[in-house]
Amino acid sequence: MNKALYVGLDVHKDTIAVAVAEDGRGGEIRFHGTIVNSADAVLRLTKTLTKNGHTPSFCYEAGPCGYGLHRHLTKLGFECAVIAPSMIPRKTGDRIKTDRRDAEMLARLWRAGELTAIWTPDEEQEAMRDLIRTRKQAVDAVKTAKQQLLSFLLRHGLRYENGQYWTQRHRRWLAELRRFRFPHQQVAFEELKRTIDQAETRVATLDQVIEEAIPNWHFAPVVDALRALRGVNTTIAATVVAEIGDITRFENPRQLMAWLGLVPSEHSSGNTTRRGRLTKTGNALARTMLVEAGWSYRHPPKEGHPYLKRSAHLPQEIKDIGWKAQIRLYKRYRHLSNAGKPQPRVLAAIARELAGFVWDIARKTPLAT
Repeated sequence: MNKALYVGLDVHKDTIAVAVAEDGRGGEIRFHGTIVNSADAVLRLTKTLTKNGHTPSFCYEAGPCGYGLHRHLTKLGFECAVIAPSMIPRKTGDRIKTDRRDAEMLARLWRAGELTAIWTPDEEQEAMRDLIRTRKQAVDAVKTAKQQLLSFLLRHGLRYENGQYWTQRHRRWLAELRRFRFPHQQVAFEELKRTIDQAETRVATLDQVIEEAIPNWHFAPVVDALRALRGVNTTIAATVVAEIGDITRFENPRQLMAWLGLVPSEHSSGNTTRRGRLTKTGNALARTMLVEAGWSYRHPPKEGHPYLKRSAHLPQEIKDIGWKAQIRLYKRYRHLSNAGKPQPRVLAAIARELAGFVWDIARKTPLAT
């Protein structure tokens, strides 16, 4: 009869600390040692652990080393769980941290059943997620570059007073601006403008790559169907699906809302129940995209030409969900706004309910084979 071994791995760029917990409540927990972080070393480790008929089950903490170790162990036929750092129980008074203690802690908690594995993307999913996150970095770079230019102008007493920033008129004003006393200040200004242009070109390039990559993606039908929701364009749909992955793994909308961090925190004791701010414990990028989409529901329900064009080929069932979302979320937005709720709280409530419609559409959309 095979005897289970629970193996905790503390993974770093060059090394992996290994601890083993034997099966049973009183089973020994021992530090196996430190190995090189390489495929060959991991293979030798699995052979050593299975010598006496044992069946090892591995776990490690999610981190910068990614999911390569998980995929390698899974291909070798072993169970391997990746654990979110925020979900690992830790003793408040524990002030000593070493690779050995971390590995032993993981092995002990894994054996006790106190660790919950996170969903791990396959290589195709991770590739799309990398692309989406690179675009997010590029968008952030545009925002930073624009703020730097505006700060530069403010320091020199130059203000644009003919409307909003970054309109065509504002950009013409920037292109014609020649009010600096020293030539090298003009050079600095021109370099700041070039930085914005380069960053915006990078975003446009990545948008094009995303558009080209989606049709060959396993989740392409879900991305397409989510565009039936008002405010959800291709970028938002692709981001949400890339970050969440298989939405059907959530049994109900509330699980998805909780995973996104869109549910209120709760502190209950006895007969007292207190709910606080949003937990914000889930995926920040997907949550941000839903909040951004929620802005569009401040407008009355409408099926304009752009919407009809992009949703014409979708099943009627999916289009009906999109229309239902418009009616419900507009009413919800107006009700909360008229009640005097702060704008962030209103948008969070809209994003939470929008996540429910995302879940419904994803469940009713067959994936590409």
